[in-house]
Amino acid sequence: MQTASRTTARPLAGDFVVVTEKNRSPRINHVSWGRLEIEGRAEPYKDAKLFPGGSREWNWRETGTNHVPGIQQADVQELLDHGAKIIVLSRGMKECLEVPTETLEFLKKRQIEAHVLPTAEAAQLYNRLAETEWVGGLFHTTC
Repeated sequence: MQTASRTTARPLAGDFVVVTEKNRSPRINHVSWGRLEIEGRAEPYKDAKLFPGGSREWNWRETGTNHVPGIQQADVQELLDHGAKIIVLSRGMKECLEVPTETLEFLKKRQIEAHVLPTAEAAQLYNRLAETEWVGGLFHTTC
């Protein structure tokens, strides 16, 4: 078994995978209105998808996401595809972004722990979880 500064064994297809610096979820360095700074990235995001091994801009147009009806199943599917076992969903600074029951049921059926919080609280929880878990997050930094 490989050793690393941060280790968490997770079964994957009968094997064990070790969370290392290379495949862990990136930390959030700063969050404020319209700005999400992620470790290892020079430019901030406005909205972002964070997952084990990386991050990218969260483009709502890709999945038809809008404040209402809110976060779509396709938005969280990408996080699962990257190996996230826990999902943190931010509803925005003023909690205007909805999270439909269907999206939460989609995660529950897959036995994925989900947390829905305002953005600042979501960022704090995400960073705590990222220390030891395979966590993914969707972060909306405005309303």
